[in-house]
Amino acid sequence: MTDTPAPAPAAEFWEARYRDTGRVWSGRPNELLVQEAAELAPGTALDLGCGEGADAVWLASRGWRVTGADISATALERAAGHAAEAGVGDRVAWERHELGPSFPEGSFDLVSAHYLQSPVALDQQTVLRAAARAVAPGGTLLVVMHAGWPSWQTEPPFDAVFPTLDGVLAELALPAGEWSVETRRTARRPSVSPDGVEGFREDHVWRLRRA
Repeated sequence: MTDTPAPAPAAEFWEARYRDTGRVWSGRPNELLVQEAAELAPGTALDLGCGEGADAVWLASRGWRVTGADISATALERAAGHAAEAGVGDRVAWERHELGPSFPEGSFDLVSAHYLQSPVALDQQTVLRAAARAVAPGGTLLVVMHAGWPSWQTEPPFDAVFPTLDGVLAELALPAGEWSVETRRTARRPSVSPDGVEGFREDHVWRLRRA
């Protein structure tokens, strides 16, 4: 595991988030990753903001060689453990990066960026443009972001600006004629509040292929 130190405060926030709790996420791959990537031919993949590694482990189990990048050392340690338990530890490399100040090197057949939305500082535009540059010719960029708060969230816990379908494409500033848009949609899925209120959440999905 490559350890690239990340400066505070973002690193401190996310490290505390993982260090001070047990498992944060479900351990299952993101549903929209499964929907959008299941039919892609395996190659090399980069999972940005990989957290505890569920997406990277799922990709590795399908034959991909994966680099998982996250800002939290604790999250990466858990991810490596989950990969080993799943028998794919030799197919995933884990790297610590505060995306923006540092970024994984190389090019990849799939770059997956799920929910790069943060209550602390994150230069989202810079990260997404770096993600696009990391896609190999013929490869795929998959971006998924929350389109708004869950339906049951009556008081937002912090200020947030949610992306639009056209807005993210404009931020990427992709060279004309070099990319094709394969998916551009809004997906709705069930969501339940911590106290059991049922509702839904909407996510925006972009899948782009480099020529």
